[in-house]
Amino acid sequence: MKIPTIKGVIDRRILINYQIDKKTLENYLPKPFKPKLINGKGIAGICLIRLKQIRPKGLPKQIGISSENGAHRIAVEWLENGIIKEGVYIPRRDTSSKINSLAGGTIFPGVHHLADFTVNEKEGNYEVGFVSEDKTSLSIKAKETNVWNKGSVFENIEDISAFFEKGSIGYSPCKNNFDGLKLRVFKWKVSLLNVERVKSSFFEDERIFPKGSVKFDSALLMKDIDHEWIGLKRIRKD
Repeated sequence: MKIPTIKGVIDRRILINYQIDKKTLENYLPKPFKPKLINGKGIAGICLIRLKQIRPKGLPKQIGISSENGAHRIAVEWLENGIIKEGVYIPRRDTSSKINSLAGGTIFPGVHHLADFTVNEKEGNYEVGFVSEDKTSLSIKAKETNVWNKGSVFENIEDISAFFEKGSIGYSPCKNNFDGLKLRVFKWKVSLLNVERVKSSFFEDERIFPKGSVKFDSALLMKDIDHEWIGLKRIRKD
Protein backbone atom coordinates (compact mmCIF):
# COMPACT_ATOMS: atom_id res chain seq x y z
CA MET A 1 0.00 0.00 0.00
CA LYS A 2 1.35 3.40 -1.00
CA ILE A 3 1.14 6.25 1.49
CA PRO A 4 -1.42 8.88 0.34
CA THR A 5 -0.44 12.40 -0.73
CA ILE A 6 -0.40 14.76 2.26
CA LYS A 7 -0.73 18.54 1.97
CA GLY A 8 0.11 21.34 4.41
CA VAL A 9 2.44 24.15 5.43
CA ILE A 10 6.00 23.91 6.72
CA ASP A 11 5.77 26.63 9.34
CA ARG A 12 9.43 26.23 10.34
CA ARG A 13 12.14 23.80 9.27
CA ILE A 14 15.64 23.69 10.77
CA LEU A 15 18.20 21.46 9.05
CA ILE A 16 21.16 20.59 11.31
CA ASN A 17 23.96 19.10 9.23
CA TYR A 18 26.99 16.96 10.10
CA GLN A 19 30.00 15.68 8.16
CA ILE A 20 30.48 11.94 8.75
CA ASP A 21 33.22 9.57 7.67
CA LYS A 22 32.31 7.49 4.64
CA LYS A 23 33.24 4.14 6.21
CA THR A 24 31.13 4.82 9.31
CA LEU A 25 28.05 5.40 7.19
CA GLU A 26 28.76 2.40 4.97
CA ASN A 27 28.80 0.23 8.10
CA TYR A 28 25.54 1.73 9.38
CA LEU A 29 23.32 2.02 6.29
CA PRO A 30 21.09 -0.90 5.28
CA LYS A 31 21.01 -2.15 1.70
CA PRO A 32 20.36 -0.79 -0.93
CA PHE A 33 21.50 2.58 0.44
CA LYS A 34 25.02 4.00 0.15
CA PRO A 35 26.28 7.38 1.45
CA LYS A 36 26.14 10.31 -0.94
CA LEU A 37 29.45 12.13 -0.59
CA ILE A 38 30.52 15.77 -0.76
CA ASN A 39 34.29 16.26 -0.94
CA GLY A 40 34.74 12.72 0.41
CA LYS A 41 32.42 13.17 3.40
CA GLY A 42 28.98 11.78 4.09
CA ILE A 43 26.23 14.22 5.09
CA ALA A 44 23.72 13.50 7.84
CA GLY A 45 21.70 15.46 10.36
CA ILE A 46 18.38 16.27 11.95
CA CYS A 47 15.38 18.03 10.46
CA LEU A 48 13.31 19.89 13.08
CA ILE A 49 10.05 20.72 11.38
CA ARG A 50 6.81 22.31 12.56
CA LEU A 51 3.92 21.35 10.31
CA LYS A 52 0.51 23.00 10.08
CA GLN A 53 -2.74 22.19 8.27
CA ILE A 54 -1.55 18.64 7.56
CA ARG A 55 -4.25 16.54 5.90
CA PRO A 56 -4.78 14.19 2.96
CA LYS A 57 -4.80 16.14 -0.31
CA GLY A 58 -8.28 17.20 -1.35
CA LEU A 59 -9.57 17.78 2.20
CA PRO A 60 -10.07 21.31 3.61
CA LYS A 61 -7.22 22.87 5.58
CA GLN A 62 -9.55 23.50 8.51
CA ILE A 63 -9.37 19.82 9.48
CA GLY A 64 -5.57 19.70 9.25
CA ILE A 65 -3.38 18.96 12.26
CA SER A 66 -0.25 20.69 13.56
CA SER A 67 2.80 19.09 15.12
CA GLU A 68 6.48 19.42 15.98
CA ASN A 69 8.64 16.73 14.44
CA GLY A 70 12.25 15.57 14.31
CA ALA A 71 13.75 13.37 11.60
CA HIS A 72 17.28 11.95 11.66
CA ARG A 73 18.49 11.91 8.06
CA ILE A 74 21.43 10.56 6.05
CA ALA A 75 22.07 11.62 2.44
CA VAL A 76 22.14 8.47 0.30
CA GLU A 77 22.22 7.02 -3.18
CA TRP A 78 20.78 3.72 -4.39
CA LEU A 79 20.28 1.80 -7.61
CA GLU A 80 16.70 1.52 -8.87
CA ASN A 81 15.96 -0.20 -12.18
CA GLY A 82 19.54 0.44 -13.27
CA ILE A 83 19.36 4.17 -12.44
CA ILE A 84 21.21 5.87 -9.56
CA LYS A 85 18.70 7.69 -7.35
CA GLU A 86 19.45 10.14 -4.53
CA GLY A 87 17.63 11.23 -1.41
CA VAL A 88 17.77 10.59 2.33
CA TYR A 89 17.53 7.55 4.55
CA ILE A 90 15.59 8.39 7.73
CA PRO A 91 16.42 5.87 10.47
CA ARG A 92 14.35 7.64 13.09
CA ARG A 93 11.34 9.96 13.35
CA ASP A 94 10.03 11.70 16.48
CA THR A 95 6.80 13.66 16.85
CA SER A 96 4.73 15.62 19.34
CA SER A 97 1.52 14.26 17.78
CA LYS A 98 -0.19 11.14 19.04
CA ILE A 99 -2.00 10.93 15.70
CA ASN A 100 1.31 10.91 13.80
CA SER A 101 2.66 8.28 16.18
CA LEU A 102 -0.35 6.00 15.74
CA ALA A 103 -0.51 6.51 11.95
CA GLY A 104 3.19 5.80 11.30
CA GLY A 105 3.54 3.28 8.49
CA THR A 106 0.02 3.91 7.16
CA ILE A 107 -0.80 7.58 6.56
CA PHE A 108 2.70 8.71 7.55
CA PRO A 109 5.96 6.92 6.64
CA GLY A 110 7.88 4.80 9.12
CA VAL A 111 7.69 4.47 12.89
CA HIS A 112 7.07 7.78 14.71
CA HIS A 113 8.30 7.93 18.32
CA LEU A 114 6.19 10.09 20.61
CA ALA A 115 8.31 12.84 22.19
CA ASP A 116 8.04 15.94 24.35
CA PHE A 117 9.17 19.04 22.44
CA THR A 118 10.27 22.38 23.89
CA VAL A 119 10.31 25.40 21.59
CA ASN A 120 11.38 28.99 22.22
CA GLU A 121 11.49 31.23 19.15
CA LYS A 122 11.84 34.99 19.23
CA GLU A 123 13.25 37.62 16.87
CA GLY A 124 15.40 35.26 14.81
CA ASN A 125 16.55 33.17 17.78
CA TYR A 126 15.65 29.49 18.02
CA GLU A 127 15.83 27.07 20.93
CA VAL A 128 14.27 23.73 19.98
CA GLY A 129 14.60 20.34 21.58
CA PHE A 130 12.87 17.07 22.32
CA VAL A 131 13.09 14.01 24.55
CA SER A 132 11.36 10.85 23.33
CA GLU A 133 9.85 7.98 25.27
CA ASP A 134 13.06 5.96 24.90
CA LYS A 135 15.16 8.97 26.02
CA THR A 136 16.50 9.84 22.57
CA SER A 137 17.10 13.58 22.77
CA LEU A 138 18.15 16.62 20.80
CA SER A 139 18.58 20.29 21.60
CA ILE A 140 19.75 23.25 19.55
CA LYS A 141 20.26 26.94 20.18
CA ALA A 142 20.76 29.04 17.06
CA LYS A 143 20.11 32.43 15.51
CA GLU A 144 19.63 33.72 12.01
CA THR A 145 22.78 34.95 10.26
CA ASN A 146 24.19 35.91 6.87
CA VAL A 147 27.67 34.55 7.67
CA TRP A 148 28.74 31.33 5.94
CA ASN A 149 30.48 28.65 8.04
CA LYS A 150 33.87 28.28 6.32
CA GLY A 151 34.34 24.89 7.97
CA SER A 152 31.52 23.41 5.87
CA VAL A 153 32.25 20.84 3.15
CA PHE A 154 29.98 22.90 0.89
CA GLU A 155 31.32 25.96 -0.95
CA ASN A 156 28.44 28.33 -0.19
CA ILE A 157 24.74 28.57 0.56
CA GLU A 158 23.82 28.02 -3.09
CA ASP A 159 25.64 24.65 -3.11
CA ILE A 160 24.07 23.39 0.10
CA SER A 161 20.62 24.62 -0.92
CA ALA A 162 20.82 22.72 -4.22
CA PHE A 163 22.07 19.60 -2.42
CA PHE A 164 19.07 19.44 -0.10
CA GLU A 165 16.56 20.44 -2.77
CA LYS A 166 17.70 17.44 -4.86
CA GLY A 167 17.41 15.17 -1.82
CA SER A 168 13.63 15.42 -1.75
CA ILE A 169 13.00 11.66 -1.56
CA GLY A 170 13.16 9.96 1.82
CA TYR A 171 12.90 6.34 2.91
CA SER A 172 12.12 5.18 6.46
CA PRO A 173 12.32 1.64 7.89
CA CYS A 174 8.96 0.04 8.65
CA LYS A 175 8.53 -3.71 9.30
CA ASN A 176 9.69 -5.55 6.16
CA ASN A 177 9.91 -2.47 3.95
CA PHE A 178 11.27 1.05 3.56
CA ASP A 179 8.40 3.55 3.29
CA GLY A 180 9.03 6.17 0.59
CA LEU A 181 7.97 9.80 0.51
CA LYS A 182 8.77 12.71 -1.80
CA LEU A 183 8.69 16.31 -0.61
CA ARG A 184 7.25 18.73 -3.18
CA VAL A 185 7.93 22.35 -2.22
CA PHE A 186 6.23 25.07 -4.24
CA LYS A 187 8.82 27.74 -3.38
CA TRP A 188 12.24 26.51 -2.23
CA LYS A 189 14.19 29.00 -0.12
CA VAL A 190 16.74 28.50 2.65
CA SER A 191 18.65 30.88 4.93
CA LEU A 192 21.55 30.39 7.33
CA LEU A 193 21.61 29.74 11.05
CA ASN A 194 24.53 30.27 13.40
CA VAL A 195 24.50 27.41 15.90
CA GLU A 196 25.59 28.33 19.41
CA ARG A 197 24.90 24.89 20.86
CA VAL A 198 23.71 21.54 19.57
CA LYS A 199 23.45 18.18 21.35
CA SER A 200 22.18 14.97 19.79
CA SER A 201 22.06 11.65 21.65
CA PHE A 202 21.90 9.88 18.29
CA PHE A 203 24.93 11.45 16.61
CA GLU A 204 26.89 11.44 19.88
CA ASP A 205 26.35 7.69 20.34
CA GLU A 206 29.87 6.29 19.85
CA ARG A 207 28.50 2.76 19.41
CA ILE A 208 27.18 3.96 16.04
CA PHE A 209 29.48 6.89 15.28
CA PRO A 210 32.99 6.31 16.69
CA LYS A 211 34.80 9.24 18.28
CA GLY A 212 36.15 11.58 15.61
CA SER A 213 33.85 10.31 12.85
CA VAL A 214 31.28 13.12 13.21
CA LYS A 215 31.77 16.87 12.82
CA PHE A 216 29.17 19.67 12.79
CA ASP A 217 28.90 21.26 9.35
CA SER A 218 26.12 23.86 9.14
CA ALA A 219 22.48 24.67 9.79
CA LEU A 220 19.71 25.99 7.54
CA LEU A 221 16.29 27.51 8.08
CA MET A 222 13.09 27.40 6.02
CA LYS A 223 9.85 29.19 6.92
CA ASP A 224 6.25 29.35 5.73
CA ILE A 225 6.50 26.84 2.86
CA ASP A 226 3.47 25.32 1.12
CA HIS A 227 4.22 21.70 0.35
CA GLU A 228 3.00 18.20 -0.37
CA TRP A 229 4.30 14.82 0.78
CA ILE A 230 3.82 12.30 -2.04
CA GLY A 231 3.80 8.60 -1.21
CA LEU A 232 6.20 6.40 -3.21
CA LYS A 233 6.39 2.69 -3.86
CA ARG A 234 7.96 0.86 -0.93
CA ILE A 235 11.37 -0.76 -1.18
CA ARG A 236 11.48 -4.25 0.27
CA LYS A 237 14.23 -4.95 2.79
CA ASP A 238 16.80 -7.57 1.81
